Amino acid sequence: MNQAPHTEIPNAVAKRFAALQAQSRKALIPFFTAGYPSPAETMRLALTASSAGADLLELGMPFSDPLADGPAIQQSSHEALESGLKMKDTFNIVEKVTSKTNMPVVLMGYYNPIGALGVTGFVRSAKSAGVSGLIVPDLPPEESGELRAAAEDSNMALTFLIAPTTTLNRYQTIADSSTGFVYAVTVAGVTGARRLFAKETDAYLQTVKRNIAKPVVAGFGIASGKSARRMARRVDGVVVGSAFIELQRTNPRVRARAAVGRLVEEIRKSLDSLDSGVNT
Repeated sequence: MNQAPHTEIPNAVAKRFAALQAQSRKALIPFFTAGYPSPAETMRLALTASSAGADLLELGMPFSDPLADGPAIQQSSHEALESGLKMKDTFNIVEKVTSKTNMPVVLMGYYNPIGALGVTGFVRSAKSAGVSGLIVPDLPPEESGELRAAAEDSNMALTFLIAPTTTLNRYQTIADSSTGFVYAVTVAGVTGARRLFAKETDAYLQTVKRNIAKPVVAGFGIASGKSARRMARRVDGVVVGSAFIELQRTNPRVRARAAVGRLVEEIRKSLDSLDSGVNT
């Protein structure tokens, strides 16, 4: 008896990108640090962003040595850890968010906490909480076999990063290892809002998109509707993080939530105007 051919089941992240591409829309992915300024407030911020037009959520897992993050996100991670946040609290936030919205949640964090819990146990707990995908900046594809296998078993997306310093001959390895989208880092540096991007950034993103068939999102430094629109011209979506953390840092909680909602709406409008061909 012949076996039926294996059919890959699209994960929730891949499904969301397919739906967006069918509508000719760009993905808007806000980043918040789990537990900053509190677990309850992280959930409220996520729901605010969802209502304002976010498509997916990137939720940062606080870590003591966040090598890819700039000062704003580093400080938010530090404060979350100082408040006593544990991984179980992060999973609890995800569970509450996914019970109230259909927005896929992608956890972003470093390999040490995953390894400390055990890869299989971590992925199972994450999946049980409602996590749809993982981004692990300090894990190269060549060393990701255990996590990739566990994520595949749980039908969870795994995303790897491409940077301006990545050589072309590694693009396909990164693309083949990524099962939701590929994350194109816009600068050779850490996260943080920026006023200007070099012209080389546009050429770099064009090169990434030209060489990778999977959805590509741009992140690091995007802080406004204008910068989001510029980056999204060349890729399939944007991640915005430090700008939201700064709003939380400089405003009382209720005002911060409102400011986050306004910025999400601004970026959503800007991205949609790009998709519809409106010049702004």
